[in-house]
Amino acid sequence: MATGVDVSAASSYAVLLLHLLAISTIASVVEERSIYLILMEGEPVAFHGDVLSSQQGRRFDPKSEAYEVHANKLVDSHDQVLESTLDKGSYNKLYSFKHVLNGFAVHTTPSQAKKLQLAQGVKLVERDRRAKLMTTYTPEFLGLPQTVWTQEGGDRNAGDGIVMGFVDTGINPFHPSFAYDVLNPLTSNLSHFSGACETGPLFPPFSCNGKIVSARFFIAGAQAATSLNATIDIPSPADAVGHGSHVASIAAGNAGVPVTVNGFYYGRASGMAPLARVAVYKAVYPTVGTLADVVAAIDQAVADGVDILTLSIGPEEPPQDTVTFLSIFDIAMLFARRAGVFVVQAAGNSGPGPSTVLSYSPWVVGAAASRTDRRYIASLLLGNGLNVSGVGLSAPTFGNGSLLYRLVLAKDAINLSGAFPRTPEYVEECQHPEAFDPSVVRGSIVICSFSAGFYNETSTLTAIFDTARVLGFMGFVLVANPSYGDFIGQPIPFSVSGALIPKVADAKIVSQYYEQQTLRDARGVVRQFNARAAIQDGRVASFGVQAPIVSRFSSRGPGFIDINRNPSDVLKPDILAPGNEIWAAWSPLSALDPILTGYNFALLSGSSMAAPHVAGIAALIKQEYPSWNPSMIASAMSTTATKFDNNGGIIMAEGFNIGSLYSSNNFDFGAGFVNPTHAMDPGLVLSSEFEDYISFLCSMPFIDRIAIRAATRVWCGQSVGHPANLNIPSVTISALRRSLTVRRSFKNVATKPETYVSLAIPPNGTTITLRPPWFTIAPEGTQDLDIEINVIKSTNEFSFGEIILTGSLNHIVRMPVTIRPVSIV
Repeated sequence: MATGVDVSAASSYAVLLLHLLAISTIASVVEERSIYLILMEGEPVAFHGDVLSSQQGRRFDPKSEAYEVHANKLVDSHDQVLESTLDKGSYNKLYSFKHVLNGFAVHTTPSQAKKLQLAQGVKLVERDRRAKLMTTYTPEFLGLPQTVWTQEGGDRNAGDGIVMGFVDTGINPFHPSFAYDVLNPLTSNLSHFSGACETGPLFPPFSCNGKIVSARFFIAGAQAATSLNATIDIPSPADAVGHGSHVASIAAGNAGVPVTVNGFYYGRASGMAPLARVAVYKAVYPTVGTLADVVAAIDQAVADGVDILTLSIGPEEPPQDTVTFLSIFDIAMLFARRAGVFVVQAAGNSGPGPSTVLSYSPWVVGAAASRTDRRYIASLLLGNGLNVSGVGLSAPTFGNGSLLYRLVLAKDAINLSGAFPRTPEYVEECQHPEAFDPSVVRGSIVICSFSAGFYNETSTLTAIFDTARVLGFMGFVLVANPSYGDFIGQPIPFSVSGALIPKVADAKIVSQYYEQQTLRDARGVVRQFNARAAIQDGRVASFGVQAPIVSRFSSRGPGFIDINRNPSDVLKPDILAPGNEIWAAWSPLSALDPILTGYNFALLSGSSMAAPHVAGIAALIKQEYPSWNPSMIASAMSTTATKFDNNGGIIMAEGFNIGSLYSSNNFDFGAGFVNPTHAMDPGLVLSSEFEDYISFLCSMPFIDRIAIRAATRVWCGQSVGHPANLNIPSVTISALRRSLTVRRSFKNVATKPETYVSLAIPPNGTTITLRPPWFTIAPEGTQDLDIEINVIKSTNEFSFGEIILTGSLNHIVRMPVTIRPVSIV
C-alpha cells in the first residue's frame, strides 16, 4: 500500500516536471531574439601597449605581428565568454569588435543577454537600437573655388592625400563623381591607410579605382534582425539606395561633374574636397539598419586608417538604460576620436521641436542643415494672367509655358460609369487611370488634390505620373487641400509636366479662377470647361534670396543626457551647413525612392547632406594642417562660423508652421554657419584630448563612475570640476546657480604674435567677467581665459550670448554662450 502511494507520488512529480519543462521550452521558443552589443574588459588592439610600441609613423599598424596576435586573442576571449555563459544554440555571434573597441555583437534572447551581464570580463550589455538615414552649387555658396581651393592648389588638388570614410548605404562605383581621372593621376602618399576592396553583386573588382581606395560591407546585423530582400539588400558595397553615394559625392566627389536629369542640364557638381580619396563602409540596407553593423564599420574604418569619418546615419532613438554619452555607438566614436579620426555626425531630421538632436557627445561634430540662396520655383500660369508659385523640377507644358490648355479638376473628370470606389485616392488624388474619362483629361492640365492618401503616405507622385502618361495629360498640378493645410513640397524631378502648389492660400487662387470659368448644371455637373492654364519651367534656378536659413526639419538642441531629455552642458548641434536641396550623386536602383529610379543624380534635403559638407571642409583643413588633432579642426570651424545671413541679419530658422521664420539661436545653428575661408586661418584654436573627455565624463554628478569605467575602460582619476570646463569652443551651462568660473585655453596657430581684446555679451539674467581682458600671444603659444559667470536674475530658461576675441591682425574668435540661470543664491 505504501509502495503504491510512493509510485503515485513519483508519477505525479514526473508529470509536473514534464509540464514545467514543456512550459520552459515553449517560453524559450516564443522568446524573440534581439541584437546585443557587448563591451569587454581589456584594451582593443589600437590602444594595446605591444601594438603601440611597434608603431612606425602611425598610431598603430594593423598588419604588424603584434596587432594580429592581440586581435586573435581578443576574438578567442569573446568566443570563450559566449561558450561558457550562454546555452548552446541560443545565440549567434555577429561580430568581434577588436580594433578600437573590445567587444562583440550577438543575436540572442533577452534571458541569455541577462546572463552575459553577469559574466566575468563583460562590462556593458546594450540592446541594438537600429540605425536610420538622416536624409552642386554649395562649393560656390561657401566660397571654396575662389578661396580655399585656390589656397590648396585648385580643385585638382583640394583634399589630396586625405582618406574620407563613409559609413552609409554603400556607393555607386560607376558614377562619374567617383571616377579615376587619368589626366590628373593621384600621387599622394597613402601609407597611413590600408583598406580592402570587397567585391560582390554590382561591385566588380575594378570598382576600387584609386579614387575609391577601399570598400567593405557589414551585413550580419541586418541578416539577424529580419528577412532581407535579395533584390535590394545587396551583399556587397554597392549602393541600392542612393544615400551613401549622395553623401560621399558631397564631401569628396570629383570636381566639375555635369548634372543632367531627364535631358536637362542643371550645372556641375563638385565635392568639398574633390581630390580626397573615398573609403566605403556599407552598414545600412534598404530593409533595415542595425547599430551592430554600424559599430563594426566604425571599428574597421579606424583600423584602416581613415582621416575623416562621416556618419549621416544614427540611432533611431536615445539609449534607454544609460546616459547618451555612454551608449556603445557614442563610445565607438570616442575611441575613433582617440585614434585621431575627425568624426562628423548628422544632427537629425526631427526639427523644429526642441531637444530633437541625435548627436550628443562633445567629441563628435553634429551638423545642422540650412537652406542656401538657390531656389527652384515652378509655377502655374492661369488664363487671367495670374502666376501661382509652386515647386517641381518639371519641363514646361508644350509651347514653353506660353500656350494655354484646358484646366480640369480631377473630381469633374471622373468616369461616372466606372466600377471603382469613390474614395479620395480615386476621385481627387489622380492615383488610378481607370477613374477618369479619357476624353476630358486628354490634353488637359488636371488639378489633383492633396487628400487623405498623401496625408497618410499611401498615395504617391509616381502614381500621378503614371496616370498622366497613360491618359495623355498635358500636365498636372497637385494643390493643397484646406482640410489638411499646407504641405511640404520638394523640387524633385518630374517625368511629366507638373507643379506642386503646397500652400492653401495659393490653391484657393487656382480654385477661385477655375470655378469662375467653369459652367455647371443644376446638379453641379460641368457642362463646359473654360479655365485655361500653362505650366512654367520649374528647372531653372533663381539665386540671391535670404540665406542661410535653418531648415524646418533640422533637429534642434538643447543636447541631452538621457531618455528623459534632461539637458546637458554641451552645445548641440555644433555647426550649421548646407543641407537643403543639394544636388549630388545617386544610385539608379533607388530602392527607397521609386520616383528617382533610373537617375544618376538627386536633389535631396536632410542633415545627412549637411554632415558631408562639414566633413569635406575638415578634409581641406586637415590637408593644410596635417598635425592638427580633430578637436583643433572642429574649433577652427566653430570659432569662425557666422550667425549672420547674406543680408547682414541674424540667421533665421523655419518654424512649425510652413513658411514661418524666427530669429535662430544656438540651439538651432550651434556656433553658426560654417565659413571655410576663415576656418583655414582661425588665429586661435582650442584643443581637447581623450583624457579631457574622460575628465569631462567624470565631472558629471549624475553619471556613476563605475559606468564610465565600464564604457571607457578608464578609471576616473580627475575631473574638470564642472562639465562646462571641457576645453571646447562654446560654453553651455544647463543649470547655473549663483556663480561659476570656467576656463578656456587657446593656442595661437598663426605665424605671428597677436594681441587679442576680450568682449562678453552675457545671456539674459547673467553677467560675465573675462580675465585677462586682453592678452598678447606668440605663435604656438597658449593662453588661458577665465570666464566668471554670475546670476543676477533667475529666469529658469536658456538664453544666449557670446564671447568674442578680436585680434590685432584681424582674427576674430567667437564662442557661443548658452546658460539657464536657475538660482541667485
